[in-house]
Amino acid sequence: MASNIHFDTASGEFAFYSVKEKAWWDGGQISDKHEDSATVLSKAHLDFPVVKAPDTYVFPSGKTEVSETSFYTFRADTEVILGTGIGAAYKVVQNAEAFAFFDAIAEGEGIKYETAGALGKGERIFITAKLPSYIKVGNDDIIEKYLFLTMSHDGKESITAAFTPIRIVCNNTLNAALTNCTNMAKIKHTENVQEQLKEAHKIMGMVNTLSPLMEQVFNQWAKVKITDKEVQRLIQIALAPNKETLDNIRDGKLELMSGSYRNQVFGAYGYAMMADSQKLDTTKGTLFGAYNAITGYFQNVRNYNDNDEKLNSIIYGGIAQKKAQATFNLCSEFAKTGSDALVLN
Repeated sequence: MASNIHFDTASGEFAFYSVKEKAWWDGGQISDKHEDSATVLSKAHLDFPVVKAPDTYVFPSGKTEVSETSFYTFRADTEVILGTGIGAAYKVVQNAEAFAFFDAIAEGEGIKYETAGALGKGERIFITAKLPSYIKVGNDDIIEKYLFLTMSHDGKESITAAFTPIRIVCNNTLNAALTNCTNMAKIKHTENVQEQLKEAHKIMGMVNTLSPLMEQVFNQWAKVKITDKEVQRLIQIALAPNKETLDNIRDGKLELMSGSYRNQVFGAYGYAMMADSQKLDTTKGTLFGAYNAITGYFQNVRNYNDNDEKLNSIIYGGIAQKKAQATFNLCSEFAKTGSDALVLN
């Protein structure tokens, strides 16, 4: 399967590290235990410095690079250009500094690095780390708590730190932002970025605020009953790509809906009815199960061109994450008003 994971030619290894399982991608360095940040940085081949240079620059090797814009970034070890069109205010944040950010969170929290890697030529990196506590739904439905950090060296993206709960029984990523409480923080590459990175306690504050709220919401949803017909309707609405589709749902004109949309609805509904993880006390015939039907479909059923597309869809704000949020909002309304939430005007 194709992948955009960076291949480190010096070592002959892919720039990817994971503990025990291969997570998002089918390769890299797999460890049988959790290791410290310095070890993970090295094993993931993220221990390369990034340099920001002006329009004309002579590399240590002697070659000269002329940029069409004011600044660009490159890897000091390979002299590969990572980004062009970089503004004067852009501040490089080294990969080691990103791990130091997680280590600052780790003090007293027992954080454990799970995955780390680089994409493309090394212009984009990601780190996931597991927190020691978890969210519990019902008696034994466990949701582990992860922090996910991604940043780019090409000047195109902010540094993003996100709280990402994952339901163990089906490996579903349950990303969701509650009202007035986001699960994500963005930090710009500006002159004070290191100071912002030091404020790691704010990220933990986000986690400590969201976790009990999510646990409360999910446990409430696990007690709210929903019929199979209502689940199907909820899935149709949550997955609708536009107002035209919603109008067709309202009018019962299924024949006017696209084949790809109908396949998504069929796949999500099939997952809701047949997946083993949908047959627990917390999910069978419950609103929590309806929410998991869509997150489970995108993570465990839907086909992607490659694992990078899947990662973008679920974690980087792509279609899966957007539909999960739409489903979360719809389920929140159903919990308040019942089937009235599924009525389209």
